Amino acid sequence: AADAGMAISGLHWLLVKPPGLSITSEDPAVRQRTLHWLRGMIDLCADLGGQVLVHGSPAQRRLPDGPDAAAARQHAIDTFAVLAEHAHSVGVTYCIEPLAPPTANFITSVEEAVAIVREIGEPGLRTMLDCCAAGRAEAESPETLLERWLPSGLIAHVQLNDPNGRGPGQGEQAVKPVLDALQRHGYRGWVAVEPFEYVPDGPACAARAIGYLRGMLEGTE
Repeated sequence: AADAGMAISGLHWLLVKPPGLSITSEDPAVRQRTLHWLRGMIDLCADLGGQVLVHGSPAQRRLPDGPDAAAARQHAIDTFAVLAEHAHSVGVTYCIEPLAPPTANFITSVEEAVAIVREIGEPGLRTMLDCCAAGRAEAESPETLLERWLPSGLIAHVQLNDPNGRGPGQGEQAVKPVLDALQRHGYRGWVAVEPFEYVPDGPACAARAIGYLRGMLEGTE
């Protein structure tokens, strides 16, 4: 376990490695290996002092075409239910991440994720808002989604990134309305930055995002 000075906010993209995992596979052995891996990720997050796990991993949750889709969806829900209980038992929150098509074909909106969270009904399971995915897939703006869903208590994490794949303020999506909505509803969770294109490079992208968001927050005080 890490000491207090090494604590992290959480873990993301939980199934990017190793290969061959899936929560929707028709093969029970694959699902069992995947469940074992994810339970380990939950324990790791807790040991490192993290608070949230963000389950994106679209390739490992894809639904097949045709009549097998319903069974695959149920496999995923059964897996989330087990993970939610385990997450709660070790004091972390497991978040289902809505992702935009064509990257994902399952859980592509906050509303769809909320429906699953409510169906399972475990306190260790929540959803989150990724501004990039929301900007690509949702009919409503990220701030409107926050206004709708933050009062429900079902959003436990927020990622600020532009639909162009860059950091906040490096595209067309307005960030200040998102921060305003979070402050208006007294959001106390983590807000992360998750660009996929580092412009001009990784360290400079991180520094720019920090400075930009601090400036936005100071402007709301």
